[in-house]
Amino acid sequence: MNSTPRSDLPAYLKNGSLCMIWKGKVVFLTGASSGIGEGLAVAMAKRGAVLGLLARRENLLREIAEKCESAGGAARIFAYDVTDAEAVRKAGDKLRQEFGHVDILIANAGIGGNDPETRSFEPKAVKKVLDVNLMGAVNAVSAVLPEMLERGRGQLVAISSLAGFRGLPKSAAYSASKAGMTAFFESVRLDVQQHGIDITIIQPGFIKTPLTSGRNNKMPFLMELDDAIPHFLKAIERKKKFAAFPWQLAAIVRAGRFLPARLYDRIASRATFRV
Repeated sequence: MNSTPRSDLPAYLKNGSLCMIWKGKVVFLTGASSGIGEGLAVAMAKRGAVLGLLARRENLLREIAEKCESAGGAARIFAYDVTDAEAVRKAGDKLRQEFGHVDILIANAGIGGNDPETRSFEPKAVKKVLDVNLMGAVNAVSAVLPEMLERGRGQLVAISSLAGFRGLPKSAAYSASKAGMTAFFESVRLDVQQHGIDITIIQPGFIKTPLTSGRNNKMPFLMELDDAIPHFLKAIERKKKFAAFPWQLAAIVRAGRFLPARLYDRIASRATFRV
């Protein structure tokens, strides 16, 4: 077998250390129509995964499904809103009916709330961010976890954020949603880890995606999507309980958790970036 990396593959697929066999794994991925979701879908498809892609934009889902199938994977699309619990459950049921089970859930759907209404704490706008980022993840877990427990194995993956460690300026709704998401999945882990279910919480920093495009604010340690994808894959493959990156920003954010409130407020209030 030729072990020379193919020159036409993205950088994250040339790394020989990422060797977990994804072939035949049934993966339910929310927020699959762009950004991190698209990058993960194509990467897993190249490894032979079976993908259930859920997002609202059907036209984009069809394009990504074609990329996935051209890459060697199988893909099914579900043009549903992640905030619709019944629709998300329906998607999970359809995947199980066709493929027998769901091996991995990746709860990735999210919005940033980068608008005047959300930054002004208007309840309707803040609720939208919480509904998509937190309740969307809850809906996805509800759609797959009962059957995983019956089967005695499975993996739930939360795409959270470093923004969930402490509050950040101009990011109240987003930080709250990600803090809630992290706490929810950690609590679920405590309830199900003795039943064969692995929980992986991934907390990335700034990544170049449609969510961060067009911003003039400084985004420290901003990562290219192609550079970030292997970090997600490694965490999932190794079934890590927590993974945070890039390490420089993760170290700063983690250290901030132990600062007294008065000192943290003085430092964080001067930050020029938002999530």
